[in-house]
Amino acid sequence: MIFDREDNHWISRLQEQSPERETAIAELRNLLVRGLTGFLKHRPGGLLIVEDAAQEATLKVIDSFDQFEGRSRFTTWAMTVATRIAISSFRRKHFQDVSLEGVSADQCLKIQVAVDEHCSVEEEHDRKLILQKLGQLIDTQLSDRQKIAVRALLDGMPVEEIAVRTESNRNAVYKLIHDARMKLREGFEQAGIFADDLQIFLT
Repeated sequence: MIFDREDNHWISRLQEQSPERETAIAELRNLLVRGLTGFLKHRPGGLLIVEDAAQEATLKVIDSFDQFEGRSRFTTWAMTVATRIAISSFRRKHFQDVSLEGVSADQCLKIQVAVDEHCSVEEEHDRKLILQKLGQLIDTQLSDRQKIAVRALLDGMPVEEIAVRTESNRNAVYKLIHDARMKLREGFEQAGIFADDLQIFLT
């Protein structure tokens, strides 16, 4: 697979046989620390998990080169990995004392996305448009049960916790969310926004 020059530079330096590997690992970890710090600094207790999440993500990225397909910058992909790890860690702590009603009643949709310090103005504009469309589709296309589940999921609540709070089970919640995602995907496609643009939101 052919990647651009910057991506190849990262990947070649991170390979086991590279004499620059240790330096590249340190640079990657520092990049992830900066990105996660910006992402978590406004969340109570968020900064406490930055170092551990960045370290775990660095190891995950190094072990997962085969999953990088070049559809985004290498740094964007690495930050996506780091953000997902950080979200998982943060939400386990955060939702221990948060009710499902408190999450679903919040009409301000909170969506977790990766932070890329190299994101262009155009990419940021496209992201905002997608977020706006997502909120609109959730309000108009989903059932009340689907709205509750999707909003809780997007706000970071684990599926297992949603199942407990709704006195349901994990498979039932997965089915509810799957059906909701199909409705959202259809709504996006009717608006001219397709799957490649929706990896963060609908996968």
